[in-house]
Amino acid sequence: MHAVLRSLWNEPRPPDPPARVPRDWVLVGVLVPVALLEGFLRPDLPDRVVAVTLSVALVPTLLWRRTHPLRMLLIVFAATALAPLLTGGAPSQAYSLVYLLILVYALARWGSGREIAIGLAAMITALGLSTAFGRTAPSDVVGSLAVMSAATTLGIALRYRARARSRELDQVKLLERAQLARDLHDTVAHHVSAMAIRAQAGLATSASRPDAATDALKLIEEEAARALAEMNSMVRVLRQNQPPELAPGRGVADLAELATQGSAVPAVRVNLSGDLGELPPSVGAALYRLAQESVTNARRHGRHVELIEVSVRAEEDCVRLSVTDDGAPPSAPGPGYGIIGMIERAELLGGTCQAGPGPGTGWTVTAVLPRAGRRS
Repeated sequence: MHAVLRSLWNEPRPPDPPARVPRDWVLVGVLVPVALLEGFLRPDLPDRVVAVTLSVALVPTLLWRRTHPLRMLLIVFAATALAPLLTGGAPSQAYSLVYLLILVYALARWGSGREIAIGLAAMITALGLSTAFGRTAPSDVVGSLAVMSAATTLGIALRYRARARSRELDQVKLLERAQLARDLHDTVAHHVSAMAIRAQAGLATSASRPDAATDALKLIEEEAARALAEMNSMVRVLRQNQPPELAPGRGVADLAELATQGSAVPAVRVNLSGDLGELPPSVGAALYRLAQESVTNARRHGRHVELIEVSVRAEEDCVRLSVTDDGAPPSAPGPGYGIIGMIERAELLGGTCQAGPGPGTGWTVTAVLPRAGRRS
């Protein structure tokens, strides 16, 4: 219990409270005439001049209710408590003073835990003194406490609702950042690895084939153009502030681009089977990225790899991806983020992804994705 009370006492203020917004000035502009009209239309109002003056004078406290909630509340309760003592009259019975409940709500919504505790103690103390001196009937105390409790409860409820909403937005941002990190890794790593392999091949054969450097440069230029095109697509989506799902992405139809032509080593073969024509864009994009990253890993980390086979097979309720190579598996997988990103990408769609040494030689990546995307 002590820990709970300490946690409530140390509760910080909500971040970035709005100082003043146009509707605050509208509220002040409406309440001042209302208080004046009440003074004219209620001849039975006790100490009418003092009551109207008090109502009008306290209206500006609403302008600072978010940035200084406790201070404004104490000013109001001090003024309403001292005014009868200074004038010798009864407590103000102006109906227009009901707007002071907005300050009670604002304290619970925007104040710190310490400020809320002090404010509630001040309100209860003021109400108790007013009752003790006979200015407030005991029957009215219950009603006053009920109204203050309702305003406080509403403020606390909206406070924690806003906090929950903020946590949801933070979680969405983290998911978008993770997805962006995976896309950047897959795109950049794949194309840069391809360019490095082309450059190494050109250097290795330049002595025996003088035209090999020219061919390698052409292939490097093509890979660089593809990388720039994909990067521009991603940057365009970020600048337009669109969700990742609206980004122009890769799909199953693009898997054929992973296949190599001619006598390139390692060779990449792509085999597609089953009905792959009506897959959701998210599933198609995931299949392409998983296959692309698997090919990249085989090229970069596999030893003596000559053939990489990519197989995608559509079944009734799922799609299976398999990427294998005929090389020797790496002695120890590197600490990179490629395999982690692949597993995360599959799990986001309700699927699975596994990577490890093949049954015979080489490295094998298998992924199973629900055909309809994320399962409920």
